[in-house]
Amino acid sequence: MNAVPDALPRTAGELRAAGYAPRPIAREIHDNLLAALREGRDAWPGIVGFSRTVLPQLERALLAGHDVVLLGERGQGKTRLLRTLAGLLDEWTPVIEGSELGEHPLDPITPASIRRAAELGDDLPVAWRHRSERYTEKLATPDTSVGDLIGDVDPVKVAEGRSLGDPETIHFGLVPRAHRGIVAINELPDLAERIQVALLNVMEERDIQVRGYTLRLPLDVLLVATANPEDYTNRGRIITPLKDRFGAEIRTHYPLDVESEVAVVRQEANLVAEVGEPLLEVLARFVRNLRESPVIDQRSGVSARFAVAAAETVAAAALRRAAVTGEDPAVARPVDLEAVPAVLRGKVEFEPGEEGREVEHLVHLMRRAIAETARERFAGLDLRPLSDAVADGHLVATGERVPGAEVLAALPELPVLHEVAQRAGVSADEPAGRIAAAVELALESLFLARRLAKDSDDGTTVYGE
Repeated sequence: MNAVPDALPRTAGELRAAGYAPRPIAREIHDNLLAALREGRDAWPGIVGFSRTVLPQLERALLAGHDVVLLGERGQGKTRLLRTLAGLLDEWTPVIEGSELGEHPLDPITPASIRRAAELGDDLPVAWRHRSERYTEKLATPDTSVGDLIGDVDPVKVAEGRSLGDPETIHFGLVPRAHRGIVAINELPDLAERIQVALLNVMEERDIQVRGYTLRLPLDVLLVATANPEDYTNRGRIITPLKDRFGAEIRTHYPLDVESEVAVVRQEANLVAEVGEPLLEVLARFVRNLRESPVIDQRSGVSARFAVAAAETVAAAALRRAAVTGEDPAVARPVDLEAVPAVLRGKVEFEPGEEGREVEHLVHLMRRAIAETARERFAGLDLRPLSDAVADGHLVATGERVPGAEVLAALPELPVLHEVAQRAGVSADEPAGRIAAAVELALESLFLARRLAKDSDDGTTVYGE
């Protein structure tokens, strides 16, 4: 966050002279989103795979000024999407210096700020708040209280001499403190029903009730929330009046194609070694196979975080192998995919009756993904010379203690190897590890097509006739 520009007004009088009239949060987002659309700017940085589905719906809801609830399975990017909303706010907005709710200097709403504005007039001091400070996020946990969200009587203020009926005895909760900003509630169905009731007036009448008396504070907030569709529609854990107050209900989804899945992994994964596009495609197809498999509990979903964790695991396996063999740079090869099922089997839920067969199912789906990727990458390419060379006695060994150079040295010079590397996006003058990764993918595809045999023992895999 940059420092507040010196040229900005510092008093209410300067602010009025400069034309900073109060503007509702919905209008502010409306204007900034419209400007981004007209100028062709990306209003949703970092959001992948939603451009033709979710984003148009969300943009229409925001242009209409609606509160929004996003429905989707775990790991579909709901929270990431909500956090980008802060980018639609003005970079800097004026607030009354020292005010508890960040009120506009020309439109105070609390008794204390109204009194200060009347006393100081044009000399009312102005501070500036960055848009990142106007986005408030709350994870809805079962122990969340009304006081957390709305507010409660502050016993310290009562002890100072104020009466219980004095609005200034209130310690405001998260929602009022987000005045002139965005409030995001993650996993809304997890809020107890009596807590959800406390949000009804906030969303419709925009006032709050604390300890038996009503404060008619014209709060200006945009309320957005996330929910799991099962919680939202089947288990009935969002009360009907609250559902009715959301202007828009938008369904999110997992990436619709392999390219989007790969883009999410590339963006989110922290890779400690090089993982080429073919292996990322394998992982993307692996995750998509999981989402379609009848042995996986699809009600819980297969999060995009699974693909990210899988890529990071493959990269870590490559780095470990490179440290053992002395290979540089560390480049992931298909042999490193073997680490994924054992490490990540706890991240997916299996259907009842599949206990003890989890790794077996994951290995099968991984092999399917490898075969599909190889078929896509090597379509129309005759791999017969490679299988013939192995059948003629050029056995190829790979494993966690075998560097890429040894994989290549086991094979004779074959024109098809250059074609294989080119199809994998690797040129002939690149490090041996990258070329070996492409060759291993071709060898594995021949094994899966039953044109080669494969024998694994003690961390070493040998491709042969």
